Amino acid sequence: MSMEHTTTAPRLAPAQLDPKGRFLGSLYARNIRAVFARGLKATWGSNYAVMISGFVEPVLYLVAMGIGLGSLIGTVAGPGGEQIGYANYIAPALLAVSAMNGAVYDSTMNVFFKLNYAKLYEGMLATSLGPLDVALGEILLALLRGAMYATGFTAVMAAMGLVTSPWALLMIPAAVVVAFGFASFGMAITSYMKTFQQLEWVNFVMLPMFLFSATFYPLSVYPQGLQWVIQAMPLWHGVEMMRQLSVGMLTWATAGHLLYFVVMIGLGLVLTTGRLRSLFLK
Repeated sequence: MSMEHTTTAPRLAPAQLDPKGRFLGSLYARNIRAVFARGLKATWGSNYAVMISGFVEPVLYLVAMGIGLGSLIGTVAGPGGEQIGYANYIAPALLAVSAMNGAVYDSTMNVFFKLNYAKLYEGMLATSLGPLDVALGEILLALLRGAMYATGFTAVMAAMGLVTSPWALLMIPAAVVVAFGFASFGMAITSYMKTFQQLEWVNFVMLPMFLFSATFYPLSVYPQGLQWVIQAMPLWHGVEMMRQLSVGMLTWATAGHLLYFVVMIGLGLVLTTGRLRSLFLK
């Protein structure tokens, strides 16, 4: 009886692959780990140097602006109006930028090549994998990169004496949330791009957002109309959330910034899954 049970059990496996028996049907096969493991192996084998470069840039900005320019500026008003050093002011903002950079790179340039040249997703979706498996697997890769950047950058901040509160450790998971928001939308937007030239639009949006999201200067220095535009940008919410966490000042505004990214993540996942489904499961 035991032999018979052993030989007949595997025959049930194909039935489990039937989309009608799955949660969310053909959209989700509960096999995110296959997409994630494949991407991790490919990245570690050929792309690790590029990953490091995305972390170095914000660190250089911190050294140049925080220490160099900061010695001339002195103190500025931080969260709650408390006076803090300029390096303490821009360091949390640059952490948000670092998380954004890692997530956007993985969810745009890498995804663009896999989508349009390697035809990787077409092959994946020809198997039992669903669009949500592919979307979450790729986004998890971006989150891993964002978490690595956040951990490394926080360590640099601590080494420079810029971590002044135990609450600052929450900046690491907060940076992952920021990365999740940008990655989910980045992959959805990339699915509409057909040429490498169109990827320049990503930099066209990211550069002004980096410069004008109160990263280096308080929001109050901008005209009122421009302040409203800045406050609608996702990076501004990430910057403000990081600054509040860095000094341990958690308010309802902090929850509002977090909610912004929760909504952004949800919309991004819906858009990305829908696009992959329309492209490959017609």
